[in-house]
Order: sequence, then C-alpha cells, then structure tokens
Amino acid sequence: MNISLRNNESGNIYKILFQALLWIFWLGYPLMNDNDLSDPERIQIIQMVFVVRFIEVPFFYLIIKYLIPDIFKKHGVTYYLIILIAICISYMFAELYIRDIMTPGRDTYSFFIIFPVIFIAAMGTGYGLVISIIDEEAHKREEGQQRLKSELSFLRSQISPHFLFNVLNSIVYLIRSKSDMAEPVTIQLSDMMRYMLYETDNKQVAVSKELEYLRNYIDLQNVRYGEDVKINVAICGNDSSLIIEPMLLIPFVENAFKHGVGMVLEPQIDITLDYQGTDLTFEVKNKIGPETEEEKDSGSGIGLKNVRRRLELLYPDKHSLNIDDNGEQFAIKLNINLKRQNN
Repeated sequence: MNISLRNNESGNIYKILFQALLWIFWLGYPLMNDNDLSDPERIQIIQMVFVVRFIEVPFFYLIIKYLIPDIFKKHGVTYYLIILIAICISYMFAELYIRDIMTPGRDTYSFFIIFPVIFIAAMGTGYGLVISIIDEEAHKREEGQQRLKSELSFLRSQISPHFLFNVLNSIVYLIRSKSDMAEPVTIQLSDMMRYMLYETDNKQVAVSKELEYLRNYIDLQNVRYGEDVKINVAICGNDSSLIIEPMLLIPFVENAFKHGVGMVLEPQIDITLDYQGTDLTFEVKNKIGPETEEEKDSGSGIGLKNVRRRLELLYPDKHSLNIDDNGEQFAIKLNINLKRQNN
C-alpha cells in the first residue's frame, strides 16, 4: 500500500468520524436536554424537534456536495451567499410548517426555527471549505507524484539507449577482433538488459543488485580494453538492506570510459564505493587529455545531466555531488543517504 492510499484512507476515516459525531449530537441533543419524558405534550415537542432536525441533514450534504464545489468554487462568494440564504429561508418556512402540523397552536421553540438552520449552514460551509482545501492539496500532491514518476521514466528511457550504445560498441569491437569472448559478453549483456527491463521498473533496488550490474559493466569494459586501460575498483563494506534508485551509479562509470580512454595517455579509471551506515560514498576518477574535448559529440554529458536531475528529484537534501575537472583529471564524488528495505 503506497503513502497516498494510506493518506486517503486515513482522511476518509476522519471524515466519517466527524460526521457521525455531528449527527449523534445534533439528533440526540433534544433527548439529552430534556429529562421529563412523562408528559405527552413534551414527547410530542421532542418528536417535532427530531423530525425538523432530521430534514436538516440533507441540507448539510447539499452544501458540501453541491454548493461548495459547484457554486462557491465556480461563481464566487456573493452568488454562493445568495443561494445559501434563499435555501435557509426555504428551510425555515418548511420547518415552521412542520411545527404547525405536529404541534398546532404552540409557540414553543420559536427560536428553534432560525438558529438550527443557520448553525447547519455555518457548519456545512466551514466543513465543506476545509474538505475542499484538503482535497485540492491531496490532488496537487498526487499530480506532483505523477509528474515525478513520468519525469523519472523519461530520464531512465534516455539513459538506457545511451548506455546500450556504448555496450554495443564493445561487442562490435569483440566481433571484429574475432574474440572468443564475443558470445559470453553478449550473454552478459542479455543479463544486464534483463536487469534494466525487469528489476528497475518504477522501484528502488537493493544496492547489492546495482553493484552487481556495475561490476558486469566494468568486466565488459575490461574485456574490450584489456591492458590498454588501468581500472582500479575498491568496494568497502556491504549492507544488503540498503536500497537505491536503479541505474543511478552507472552514468558516472560510463562517462569515465567514454571520455577517459582513447587519445588519453596511459588511461586510468579509479572507482571507489564505501558504506558508512546508511551513507554511501561513490567516487569515480579518470584521466583526460586535450583531444577528448574535441571528440565530445552532441550526446556527451546526457548521462550526467540526467543523473543530476534524478538526484534532485529522489534525494532532495539527502545527497551531495561534487564534480572536479582540473584539465588533467575528471573526478566525481557522490554522497547519498539511503533507506533500508524495512523502512
């Protein structure tokens, strides 16, 4: 059960509880306020009061279900008050008629004709406005969640083709070089695609799964470059209960291989990941050369832009991302405060 569903259920319970208490008090008050039930005339008056108050119940729901959403919200306060006053007057005449039928010739409870109608009108207006505001806020939150979900899906759809483009380049290289590794690497890519398609659909995953995916990518690049690129990987600690947004770490490593090899002299890529409780620190460093600036295509940096946006959306005030480019080395350092699966 998601948070929005729990909030809706909780809100509905409070609404039902408030209305139940209101009508118990409103309909039961004549009995609680009168201890003398032996007099037939008093019983007749109490019955009249109960009937009159009972017909005021639809007035309350007329206000909150129709007048507030369809009149007040669409036509403004003045139009709402005119209609409300007209209905109040109609109710007063109706209640006066009921009183004359059930207790003919009695002037008792004359104030009862005015006060209850005004009270119900005030309660209905106040309750209707509060509920309207609460519902609007809930609707805005739901819209925000849907926009967030849509934006994240769009960002992931951008990352996946960009990643696959680089991986397929690696496989093409192996096929052209007639390497025996072409088939197992293709199978490995199939496993990685399965993770991308079925493990990362609109949910967070265990950090261990994300790291396994990251290692597969690094292994694939090791196959491609061999000893031409020095790759250092250090992972300190392990906490299987931590969860993370999928495909969040790979763009940094992908970027390092994209721009840290080729014309770079003695290319080297350093990847470090460290756990400290629920805090994860991820660092990627790669050498760069002047030639790499000219080689950057129009798609360069898409992964980094997307991952920065995803961090802003998913980990507000719970992450820090530092990027350092000194002309010789490109380095990123990401700190994230993660959640645990049982939280």
